[in-house]
Amino acid sequence: MPSDLSPLVHWILFLPLGAAALSALFLRRAGGLAAWFSTATAFVIAGLSLKLLTSATADVTWHVELAKFGGVSLGFGYLIDANARLMLFVVSFVAAWIHLFSVGYMQEDPARGRFFAGLSIFMFSILGIVVADNLLMTFIYWELVGFSSYMLIAHYFDKDYAAAASKKAFIVNRVGDLGFILGIAMCLSLYGTLDFAALKDHAAAAKTIPVAVGALLMCGFLGKSAQFPLHVWLTDAMAGPTPVSALIHAATMVAAGVYFMARVSFLLAPEVLHFIAISGAGMAALAGLCALAQTDIKKSLAYSTLAHLGIMGCALGLGHPELALMHMAMHAFFKATLFLGAGSVIHGCHHEQDMLKMGGLLKKMPLTAATFIARSSPRARSSRSNTPSAKSPSTSPLPRRSSACSRLSSASSAR
Repeated sequence: MPSDLSPLVHWILFLPLGAAALSALFLRRAGGLAAWFSTATAFVIAGLSLKLLTSATADVTWHVELAKFGGVSLGFGYLIDANARLMLFVVSFVAAWIHLFSVGYMQEDPARGRFFAGLSIFMFSILGIVVADNLLMTFIYWELVGFSSYMLIAHYFDKDYAAAASKKAFIVNRVGDLGFILGIAMCLSLYGTLDFAALKDHAAAAKTIPVAVGALLMCGFLGKSAQFPLHVWLTDAMAGPTPVSALIHAATMVAAGVYFMARVSFLLAPEVLHFIAISGAGMAALAGLCALAQTDIKKSLAYSTLAHLGIMGCALGLGHPELALMHMAMHAFFKATLFLGAGSVIHGCHHEQDMLKMGGLLKKMPLTAATFIARSSPRARSSRSNTPSAKSPSTSPLPRRSSACSRLSSASSAR
């Protein structure tokens, strides 16, 4: 075990917490300074995560005992396996570019300091879930993710729809978290430990895994990854600023549930896996159909996220967590690209999100169009019907709802 890499994990985990504290306590009125400081920190974390990804050849572990009650030890530590190293890099890399995009997108926002403090605490929470070596530590960071997402979705708290959306996301996730904490208690009761390594040994030694353990832990996944029946909060989360949508829907919040299920896959009984597979496949189909009826550019991407999360859940249920994580990493990059591209369109169209009022943006926003086309090129090769016509210069890179409508073209050209 390369013990010299554990200090690197300390820096990766606690740098965003330091940035959040500094921004919240000292830089709330200095929005520009808070934005660049938080962004620079995010890129440093991405660089450190890349170093960890390329340097580590074995699992990196570190643990300190915080308390002991009888035979039960509660501690704080890291378990960095190959999946964790990949997730660390994906989260930090995507989050760094979202930070950079936010510098320009939130330039006129008077609460930039609070916004970037929220981004940093969100990043700290997600990274904590990735590196945690036990269920209790995971749950603490899990709840921090819920708090920070509530804060970010409610950034425009003076608007009723944003306040309602943040409360809905918070409450729905608490429903799933109730099952999650009961599953943690059941693991402690049955196995006397919450450490992932020890739980894996117990699961390997046991003939069968109780269905209730996996079913209760799965509740956390259903809430955080917005799976049926706890999927109702995700599209409403679009009430937050577009960079928040990219952060929640790309590599962070919704991916945390998939990563957690892969982390504890050894505790999932076959019956639980069957349910996850069927539920995931149904969610993918349902979300795809719902997306067809959307005219809001961000909500159409939100339903796309639901569909992809369903595919990841189906892979988990079929017993292939490695495929779910591979798709999760791929999804993080292209969905972040799509959301940031959508943010560029919304910003250029003076915060208009109705796709029925858009058209002819290819000429007005060629760079944004190029990002959409680059992201869509794999699908375009497989289906010619989704390829924009090269003969029509007014073809929008967005879903072609009303290509003749160009009411916002002059507004877009003012950028």
